[in-house]
Amino acid sequence: MSRGRKNGVFAVGGDVVVMPTKVKVLEREGMLIEAALDTVFQQMRIAGNRQRTIESYQYIFVQFSTTCKLRYVEDITMEALYYYLDVLEVSPVTKLIRLKSTKAVLSKFFNNGWIKEKFWNSIHIKIDKEVKKGAKESDIDKLLELIDQTSFVGFRDAGAIKLMYKTGIRIRTLGELRERHIDFENLCLNLDGSTLKNHKFLKLPIDEELADILKMLIKLNNGIRSHFGTDNRNVFITQNGLQMNTSKSSNCAISKQLNKYAKRYGLENINAHAIRRGYAKSLLDKGASIALISKALGHSDLSVTTQYLDLDVEEVASDLREYL
Repeated sequence: MSRGRKNGVFAVGGDVVVMPTKVKVLEREGMLIEAALDTVFQQMRIAGNRQRTIESYQYIFVQFSTTCKLRYVEDITMEALYYYLDVLEVSPVTKLIRLKSTKAVLSKFFNNGWIKEKFWNSIHIKIDKEVKKGAKESDIDKLLELIDQTSFVGFRDAGAIKLMYKTGIRIRTLGELRERHIDFENLCLNLDGSTLKNHKFLKLPIDEELADILKMLIKLNNGIRSHFGTDNRNVFITQNGLQMNTSKSSNCAISKQLNKYAKRYGLENINAHAIRRGYAKSLLDKGASIALISKALGHSDLSVTTQYLDLDVEEVASDLREYL
């Protein structure tokens, strides 16, 4: 007697087979993005990359994979990248930063052999970059006149401003500067890779005035640390004797002070980055070559240095006339 189809029951070779209502989906094989990021960031830590840089990459790439609902490395495509960039509700400049960070992580995926082709190299965002102005020497002089240098904070801030303008060091490097980095006998800063963005050794000259200011600051620091019972050999510390770079942000105490001074005294282009740019322009005005300025700033690319210099069109034409 034959058996017919009945309520999900089939006759197969005389045996009755009941089909399950749900079929368990097997996990697919492949490299999970989460696992890939863990490996890449561990490699970056070993290579000496800053924790702040790693966390920035992590935030952006997780945002990318979450937005595009990606779970596996092999799911990452050019279309996914275009979709991510399209739905981002940020300025073109911020969008470019997100793209660069995403590309950087993808390149590390490629280096590890998880992606076979650098398809992201063909994706570009063109923006008109706003050239940021550098601080002028007259701005620096005016600010130094207005700061009350009879207080510890005022003296410290004035010393920091002079040091940044005469050496071009970054605000982050300033916060990590230790007493051992200053060679008072030979009047120079010996900055090891741990204090610099490019992790390379840099030697920068200082003058007698700066040396005297730094000696006085170190003496004041010793009194502050003794009073509050703190233990560090930082050259620039808080009024409570603590080191400045305690957070992942570069917005340290001196950076905040510069913002306060700019607002209080109505000064433009008074911030750590503007002072650094002002240092670069000052060197150029004194006849230093772009290659030399690039080395002093610790840049790995001359194109970055030229952006710092903020050359006016008429200024370029005037200077070029000397070579005709």
